Amino acid sequence: MKRVLTALLIASCAWPASATTLQEALAEAYKSNPTITGARANQRANDENTTIQRARGLPQINATANYNEYLIRATGNFQSSPARGFFAGFTGSIPVYQGGAVSNGIKAADARIDAGRDTLRDNESTLFANVVAAYMDVIRDEAIVGLNQKQVEVLNVNLRASRDRFQVGDLTRTDVAQSEARLALQRGQLENAQANLITSRETFIRIVGIPPVDLQAPPQLPGLPADPQGAVTTALQNNPGLRAAQKTRDATRYDTGVARASRLPKLSITGQDGYSNYLGTIPTVQGFSQSQSTNTAQAGVALTVPLFQGGAPAAQVRQAQAREGVALENVTATERNVVAQTRSAYAAYEASNALIVSSQAAVDANALSLEGVRAENSVGNRTILDILNAEQELLNSQVNLVSARRNSYVAGFSLLAAMGQAEARDLGLDAGTLYDPVVNYKRVKGRIFDYDSDPRPEPVATRTVDTPAQTSVITGEPAVAPLKSGQPDPTQPAVAQPK
Repeated sequence: MKRVLTALLIASCAWPASATTLQEALAEAYKSNPTITGARANQRANDENTTIQRARGLPQINATANYNEYLIRATGNFQSSPARGFFAGFTGSIPVYQGGAVSNGIKAADARIDAGRDTLRDNESTLFANVVAAYMDVIRDEAIVGLNQKQVEVLNVNLRASRDRFQVGDLTRTDVAQSEARLALQRGQLENAQANLITSRETFIRIVGIPPVDLQAPPQLPGLPADPQGAVTTALQNNPGLRAAQKTRDATRYDTGVARASRLPKLSITGQDGYSNYLGTIPTVQGFSQSQSTNTAQAGVALTVPLFQGGAPAAQVRQAQAREGVALENVTATERNVVAQTRSAYAAYEASNALIVSSQAAVDANALSLEGVRAENSVGNRTILDILNAEQELLNSQVNLVSARRNSYVAGFSLLAAMGQAEARDLGLDAGTLYDPVVNYKRVKGRIFDYDSDPRPEPVATRTVDTPAQTSVITGEPAVAPLKSGQPDPTQPAVAQPK
């Protein structure tokens, strides 16, 4: 797809007065859609889990200070009868061995970060598929509105002609009533088509963030697989959702190691330095004055061997193993979904292409039939109702053709998405530097300062409240209109042929 799309230009951030291309819509959504910007923020939160887990294996230092007033003082020991005291000190510990809890926790966090990156890729694919569907919906509905408007004009002409011929006695009142009824029905269909167009345009704004202005015909999609098995094979290797499930499965294996560490010995080096001052309140006894302050320092090794914890460690291990089983089943479920999604998209794409061929043939045949019916009516061999029916059949086939071409393009792009080939890096988006989640991970990975923080978050996604309310007005020619027989369709994907 990169070969096809990179030649297109990026859209302006203002509501453009010029034409909008599919490339511009994809780039705008990539920059400002709240779903993708929120997913990036969520991934940045995931990036901190490695630092959090690593902190459990680093030295811990605490400072303490307290001031005490002794309201009741012991009288039997002068050392314990000061009136008040101030105490301050430092305590520290260096973990040496924690049963593998730290190392397994770090590995689990890294695996989930990797899974989050693939989930972010999957979100990109889903967003782009939604953009393509919204883009093609607007093009389709603009074409349908245009067809219905032309049909209303034709029926108006028919009605005027029927009334004129009725005045001269060439037609009956029944013929006029049939023309009036068909015109009224067509006006209702036009209203419905216009409402659908407004809905499609508002959906486009919701997903892309800007109004659809003079949408251009989309470029051809790149070569798609020639058979569903080839598509499935590629999807199983590249689908980001499946890869995320597999990495989450790996993370749960490390979680089991963390749970097992809770019943293993723990070894650490400890140290303490303290200062005490009784603020001159230790009394003089038998002429001897006592020191009012002391300094202490100590270092040692602490070994903790769990002997009995009420069965909690075993329960935590079993719980972690059960969650590992959930992750294993989720991989299979995700794989099934990927296979079904890929095969369904391929089948929808093939069916839409076949429908395009048949619909184009129907358009050509109905156009020829309408010409013949009109000619035969002029010599009295056909009725007005025959003309009205022929015009309606032509309109229906034209609408079917426009819809089939939209469905084919959307299904083709959905197939690319299922195969893991519809992400920002595949589309060649000219949206500035593409978002790289690894950059933030490297930025925060080595930070150990407790008072570090990022700037207060500000909204990244753009609001659409200031966009104009959409109407059904069409400017210019529809991007996709029914083709004449034999004319190539510029929106159709180039399909790889079997070797």
